[in-house]
Amino acid sequence: MNPQPDPSHGGVTAPARMTGGQALARMLQAHGAGPVFGMAGFQLLPFYEGVRTLGMTHVLINDERTGVFAADAWARVSGRPGTCDATLGPGATNLVTGLVEALNAGTPLVALAGNANRAHAGKNMTQEGRQNEILAPACKALLRVESAERIPELVRRAYFIATSGRPGPVVLDVPEDVAHAEVDYQAGDLQPATLATSIPATRARPDARSLDAAATLLRRAKRPIILAGGGVHLSGAYAALQELAEAQSIPVAHTISGKGSIACTHPLSAGLFGRYSRIANDLIARADCIVAVGCKLGEIATRRYALLPPGVPLIHMDIVAEEFGRTTVPQVALWCDAREGLADLQAALADHAAEARTARDGLRREVAERTATWRQQSAARLQSDARPIDTARLMHEINGAMPAESVLVADGGFAGHWSGLLYDTRRAGRGYVADRGFASIGYGLPGCIGAAMASGGAAVCGLTGDAGFNMTLGDLETARRLGLDFTLVVINNAASGYVKALQHAMYGAGHYQSSDLHELDYAAIARQFGCRAERIEDPARLGRALRESLAHRGGPSILDVVVTRDPAQMLPAADSRTLKVDKGDRPA
Repeated sequence: MNPQPDPSHGGVTAPARMTGGQALARMLQAHGAGPVFGMAGFQLLPFYEGVRTLGMTHVLINDERTGVFAADAWARVSGRPGTCDATLGPGATNLVTGLVEALNAGTPLVALAGNANRAHAGKNMTQEGRQNEILAPACKALLRVESAERIPELVRRAYFIATSGRPGPVVLDVPEDVAHAEVDYQAGDLQPATLATSIPATRARPDARSLDAAATLLRRAKRPIILAGGGVHLSGAYAALQELAEAQSIPVAHTISGKGSIACTHPLSAGLFGRYSRIANDLIARADCIVAVGCKLGEIATRRYALLPPGVPLIHMDIVAEEFGRTTVPQVALWCDAREGLADLQAALADHAAEARTARDGLRREVAERTATWRQQSAARLQSDARPIDTARLMHEINGAMPAESVLVADGGFAGHWSGLLYDTRRAGRGYVADRGFASIGYGLPGCIGAAMASGGAAVCGLTGDAGFNMTLGDLETARRLGLDFTLVVINNAASGYVKALQHAMYGAGHYQSSDLHELDYAAIARQFGCRAERIEDPARLGRALRESLAHRGGPSILDVVVTRDPAQMLPAADSRTLKVDKGDRPA
């Protein structure tokens, strides 16, 4: 699942004359770029010619938002910077939502944006706008390329920025005249930044004084808990996290973004915490020390900042110092890479390991007992034969059908909520990809495209709602054209279900406004795109249909699953007929 750059794709070793666009292509190739997702315009045509002559993989998409979402998912699965391009004006501005997703989620991206010819900029050039002012807040850095001679330098810079610290998206703004200009590049000019081709480019360790303070708190703790966020993925800290948890008998809970930090089936996994929870919130309420690792402790994770019990020591480990104290003041702040920090913390506690495991044996048993009780209490919905299908039953069948080596892609809205709570990863790693940086709906299909191209043949399944699928449906043509093998499950409730469920909770039955959709047969639509597709209304058919779809080769499979239309049953782990919602608050 982790393709690596080809060393043969280094920079030119002899003087060469080429356009700026061709130099851009060579520099991306030298950095081992994977597929480039984009849609051409005149400004970047020399780049496209460079891609063609070099034999690079470029994917024509039907909407730039699809391109940046696909690049985002590719990057998360591969651990390397994703790449996309867009022409000036509407092409560039269509990148904004995906760039903010990547910025908030810590996804490394390099995005090329064409811009107006500088000799005529500001003179009402076609499609010209103040795009840099729009794009700059949506990315980690925007690098304006003012001369073709500086392209190698600025591409290297883009990769360093994208992969260092908390990773993020970098936009290279390329004026038309720079892309079309011809330059004599000297031997060695087009060499890559080899340290910056995967994440994390660099690692930092915590300072000794803070580490000692954290170790002292944990030695005293009888009921500690680790809260794992998406930073564990960005650091590749899986082994270090599991080793510390096992050595010290500390339960591990995760955010939606942090799912897969430790296998959900591990005995010490407490599952999701925050707005939805299996057992984790109860463990947090009784904890006497909390360790947050790569977790921003935002609204969802903290139930609007009310979850963490006051007075309980918080150890906050993060690569971004600005996160300390943003929502919760830590007693100890560990400014470091997650893998290095966890390894150092385990070493500092090594002399206490045997004693800790003995003292916390009851806590380990409690995790197992609480989990078993939760599963027993949830069995009725997980195994429900209700028609329309209960979404919990759908998740139960997905758990049964997905191989351990697989990737589940979750769209925003219900797809993320339900899978965040109920999907079980059976190994640590990026086996679960959810767009929680911005939580935009519409990620499911393009996320499957990117994940399928990065998964190395591992099974890929996506979850999207009907509203989300409607947003990017046109790029089913892209997936079919590429012959990608993935299964996309459309949760079809003929509504913008999350909004409808909230309206039901806040205003009561029948008080719905602009939340219903026209009933569509998405299987029939997908077949018109040339895809394998099936509409499923019988829960007994779900398991076999999922396994058949996951085994299918030769193009995408679409499963149109008709789920409950009752807004009182749409929220996971909550019945909105009895759920109290204050105006201005949200239950999910």
